[in-house]
Amino acid sequence: MKNYSLLLCMGILLVASCSQDPISETIDEEVNLETNIQDGLLSIEQINEIIEAQLDATGNFSWALVDDNVLWSATVHGNSLLTIGYGQQGESFRTSDSQRLSQSKNTIIDQVSAIEKTSRRSIVVEDDPVLNVIDLEVNAIETISELRKRNDIRYLEPNGYSYFVPNVQQPQNQQRSSSGCSKSGSTLNTNDYRTVAPGSLVSWTYDYHNIEQAWTYSTGAGVTVGLIDTGVSPNQPLLGANFNDGWSSGRTIQKYGTFIDSPWWWSSNYDGPHDKCGHGTSMGGTIAAPRNNDNLPVGVAYNSNLVSYRATEDVVLNDYHERKGVKNALIQLGNRNDVKIISMSIGYPWSIGNVRDAVRYANDRGKLIFAAGGTSLDFTNWYPVIFPASMSETVAVTGITDSGTYQQCDTCHDGSEIEFTIVMERDNNNNRTGTTVGFYNGDSKYVGGSSVATATTAGIAALVWAKNPGWSKNQVLTKLRQSSEFYPNKDSTKGYGNIDALQAVQ
Repeated sequence: MKNYSLLLCMGILLVASCSQDPISETIDEEVNLETNIQDGLLSIEQINEIIEAQLDATGNFSWALVDDNVLWSATVHGNSLLTIGYGQQGESFRTSDSQRLSQSKNTIIDQVSAIEKTSRRSIVVEDDPVLNVIDLEVNAIETISELRKRNDIRYLEPNGYSYFVPNVQQPQNQQRSSSGCSKSGSTLNTNDYRTVAPGSLVSWTYDYHNIEQAWTYSTGAGVTVGLIDTGVSPNQPLLGANFNDGWSSGRTIQKYGTFIDSPWWWSSNYDGPHDKCGHGTSMGGTIAAPRNNDNLPVGVAYNSNLVSYRATEDVVLNDYHERKGVKNALIQLGNRNDVKIISMSIGYPWSIGNVRDAVRYANDRGKLIFAAGGTSLDFTNWYPVIFPASMSETVAVTGITDSGTYQQCDTCHDGSEIEFTIVMERDNNNNRTGTTVGFYNGDSKYVGGSSVATATTAGIAALVWAKNPGWSKNQVLTKLRQSSEFYPNKDSTKGYGNIDALQAVQ
């Protein structure tokens, strides 16, 4: 469980450093690096100032660009956990020359063991069986310095370190994203849905993408979508025992959990598959809620199968177990032949090495991976597209309003990596967003941000793949692009624009 006072929302609330000094000067002012190791340990506040300075200067952050003392200090503050991606650049997982990679891994462990003066067994926290990644316990700055001299290490990251801003002076109602955790239902405005047989509510947002018209040709039958999020509520039967309800039939929903609910790296307290946040339930409902007869919202691909993973506590991958949980979910979904699509409405402001490797693993196995461009506070939505949507191996999606001018939603990020946009917010009322099933039985709710835009796009992709079951992911992606408003052109921040689902399935 996260043990800090302010949970930052997707795309994280970024507070610029008060200092305008270069990173190196900031370090020199805050700490004397000629003192002994203990005196050289930077505080969390000092590390965060360095992170913020790099973000402010470049719009991105990388642990590779900080000095040894900063990386070591962050490692120590993160339960002394250091994640090491070994091998040559591009070798995210084992494909060939496993003997060389195993030798690299073993020499790294031996070197760390010698410097730390402890046994190999005691320093190895995790040795991933699929990815070229190990997690080691590191306490000495000399270990960091020596590892950085090696040419068989792709990255060193303090994966137990959580960047957060503990004392943000902002009104309480502005501290959370519209796509963060919420279990509350909503009373829907009657103009935000219409009823279709046998008694389902169609979200007003679907009309901008001709989703209901696309159902004449495809409902997603036979396609399995993987959802990596906060799980699915056990209290919503339409995503459980009543998954086959109304006009939805012959399909399955499966629920798994890879998240460990503990602040301690050594814990094995797996938290199970059930949503405790509400976000994953909203995404699952958007993708695949049945075409029910209960007067509740229907999902985009209401006859698709759904495989849900509770891999994270909330939408921000801000601690070790969340990053590990997402990594493991990606590997497991990557290994499933039935899963075609992965939807990830979660993320972080900058790249996380082991998650990046796992995305590449799933992508290499033919999965079409959709990721949210970022959702944050309306005064921080200037921040670029977040990770993993920033990766070339994912398809980045963001949300826009119904203004007709491609105005990004109040809390949505955009940028050059965006591929598609989804209308999901009233231009004159940002509380009226997409509609979906709620956390509890009988509940409907509004859900916004790039999160719902991503889940909607994953659902449209399921419609296309169901219509063309023999297609590859590249063929499906090409069809989505060809069915979008700007194609063959691509806007600098909105990609190919709005997808026409009807055109995509014809």
